[in-house]
Amino acid sequence: MSESIRLLIVDDHDMVRMGLVTFLSIEDDIEIVGEASNGLEAVKKAKELKPDVILMDLLMDGMNGIEATKNIASDEIKIIVLTSYLDDEMLFPVMEAGAFSYLLKTSSADEIVDAIRKAKNGMPTFQGQVTQKMFQHMHTKPKHHELTNREKEVLALIGNGKSNKEISETLFIGIKTVKTHVSHILAKLELDDRTQAAIYANKNHLT
Repeated sequence: MSESIRLLIVDDHDMVRMGLVTFLSIEDDIEIVGEASNGLEAVKKAKELKPDVILMDLLMDGMNGIEATKNIASDEIKIIVLTSYLDDEMLFPVMEAGAFSYLLKTSSADEIVDAIRKAKNGMPTFQGQVTQKMFQHMHTKPKHHELTNREKEVLALIGNGKSNKEISETLFIGIKTVKTHVSHILAKLELDDRTQAAIYANKNHLT
């Protein structure tokens, strides 16, 4: 018989953890080695207990699941996100942080058990909605790729809070040229004003 899958359950709701323990503890090949109620506790227990797989909630007080994933995820520890949220602000950051699989809390007991077993064997699991979002994200080219190199430089400086005069001095171009670039940037990115351009630049890590 193969070794049991060492599992750590992380969720800030006692009833959720209790429900997970109830149906997972009856599986012969899954050993629940511990529970944690927040990200900080998860990081500590992951180091102490060395689980194979972690079921990780996202929205928790203190350190959230995204930060905890950054601190824990490795080849040895597979993190399965188990959350109620499918927002882009949650999905993509936690996947970039190292999450291995992403499930919603509407998943059935069988789906969660199957995802745990697959994670142990190096196979990620994504539900239909999650897969669709990830596919769209991968195949949607950000609008700033339509900008020229000079326009990207101007946009980066806008994101850093620079005025037209400061951009002019930094790039050694005339203020009229800067204004033209700003106008083109707003048109290409379909933005209304300079403030939106600054937000766009920072959100897309262009500064």
